[in-house]
Amino acid sequence: MRRALIDNWALFLGMLFLMVGNGMLVTLLTIRGSVLGFTDLEISLMQACYPLGALAGTILTPRLIEKVGHIRVFSALASMVSVAAIAHLLTSDPVSWGLMRLLAGACFPGLYVITESWLNAKAENRIRAQVLSVYFIIQSAGPALGTAMVALPDPRGNLLFGLCSILLSVAIVPLLLSNNRAPEYTAPDRMPVRRLYKVSPMAVLGIVIMGAGVVAWFISLPLYALQNGFSEAQASFALVVAMVAAAVSQYPLGWISDQTDRRYVVIGMAAVSVVAALWMALDTRPMSILVGFAVIGAVTLPVYSILAAHANDQLSPGQVVPAAGTMAFLLQFGQVFGMLIGPNTLKLFDGRGLPLMLAVVGVATVLLAVTRRVRSDAPEETGEVRPTGVIGIAQPGLLQAEVYAEEDAAPQPESDESSHS
Repeated sequence: MRRALIDNWALFLGMLFLMVGNGMLVTLLTIRGSVLGFTDLEISLMQACYPLGALAGTILTPRLIEKVGHIRVFSALASMVSVAAIAHLLTSDPVSWGLMRLLAGACFPGLYVITESWLNAKAENRIRAQVLSVYFIIQSAGPALGTAMVALPDPRGNLLFGLCSILLSVAIVPLLLSNNRAPEYTAPDRMPVRRLYKVSPMAVLGIVIMGAGVVAWFISLPLYALQNGFSEAQASFALVVAMVAAAVSQYPLGWISDQTDRRYVVIGMAAVSVVAALWMALDTRPMSILVGFAVIGAVTLPVYSILAAHANDQLSPGQVVPAAGTMAFLLQFGQVFGMLIGPNTLKLFDGRGLPLMLAVVGVATVLLAVTRRVRSDAPEETGEVRPTGVIGIAQPGLLQAEVYAEEDAAPQPESDESSHS
């Protein structure tokens, strides 16, 4: 771990600034929009512009990097996301904020792709696992830290947007001052959704449902907390607690899924989320909301990693990277619906619409997993779950996919007799 930090500190620091800035901005916009009088529908439409932009960015920016190079593209995209952050100070209407979210969504995939490919090129085989572990910590801790910073005192309402813009601008400095040269980059191939669906319907449908559910509580939790008497600082703290719980649960839940049919684990996690959501619908006390969302975060956010592992169990090493890109696209697709639906449920059913919607998502996940388990057996050969940050990441798992595909494709002693069904 120490060697990984020393060798890659500039890249890790730049990625941390990006994660903190992005996590801070998404929560800040939700809370500040509510203070400015935006309706729940306006907030949901404004926030949904980010994954819409990311859908385009995940396709277009890798090709742009391939044409003009890492440094030029990174500099341009970092400048644009900084502009998008500070532009929120100049206007106070949902339309212009939505356009800035669209711009940020289109730019962030390129920033992540560049940083990840640069990091992957610099990582030596002997510290590759350490690099990935540090990278996951940044994926999880960065957005949580950014969300926590929303609670900083900001009497005039300008400090936090300015601080976010500074973080995004400074993120470029460590990368450009790093002493390693930009790596060669080729845009990864794409696996069509239809082909991935034939391999694993559970992964395709589950990722879309999970993407909608996770981003629904991530965007709506602060509004739900404010609706139930929380202060702005307390609302952001509740979101941080949920994110920390989600990060902590990744490894143990992933380990459990390595020991059995992963679909059983998904069924159990989804069932727990249904119980927690129904409990919150019946009990709206602050402590119940805090604990309930921590439980929901802990059992919903890790589902992506488990579903990705379930798909990878049935793929050849050469298919892993293209499939990771497709799954990232499906995640963004699901998040569009989650952002549109989540905030608009807040006032339904006497203010209990959000937990009831999350209960419906959990039930849908249980039914999907049970149906797939009945129709097909678990793969005979399985790999390991690699925890993946989902919140704030436009290309989750691509770096991990590239690294582990290389490892899996490498000759392994005593494995020649094994076959993959």
